[in-house]
Amino acid sequence: MPNSNYPPKKSPIFGESHSLSDEEAAYVQEMIQEAQHSSRSLSIPASDLAASATTRLNNDAAKIIEQSKVRLILNRFNRDFLYGQGRFDEYQGGLLLKWGDGYSRKHIWVSVEGENLLFEKSHYKPCDKPYCNGTHHVLSREQWTNTNLVNDELGDCFRRPVYETSDD
Repeated sequence: MPNSNYPPKKSPIFGESHSLSDEEAAYVQEMIQEAQHSSRSLSIPASDLAASATTRLNNDAAKIIEQSKVRLILNRFNRDFLYGQGRFDEYQGGLLLKWGDGYSRKHIWVSVEGENLLFEKSHYKPCDKPYCNGTHHVLSREQWTNTNLVNDELGDCFRRPVYETSDD
């Protein structure tokens, strides 16, 4: 019998891909921008980038991002769940996907340190995963070569994104 001191748990919400072709995704993206009368660029203007921002990853980080399939998976999330409204930015040591406007801006930040792939998390204390350090999930080479694990981590980041603070 459930404990009456706690409300019953709600069923989890599971998103499903919209399985759009690239052409359909571009059309939906255009429709959204027209409907919103948005002049917002889908790339971050150079004047808005932090001093540490670059236009490309360093070679070691790029190699790990490519081998782990992070960019491919994030591109699919952007296309199928955000209808192409997300914006990508590369830093020397990581990749950032941002979406939303104003107070609802969210992001997924994936960075590389040495041979490890780091996923910034929205929690600030260690969770039950053995590779959690409290603020990041740190995957070793053996872990990030498992595409299913990387996909699960990115899916978790997408379902529980980091909300940007006013100092970001």
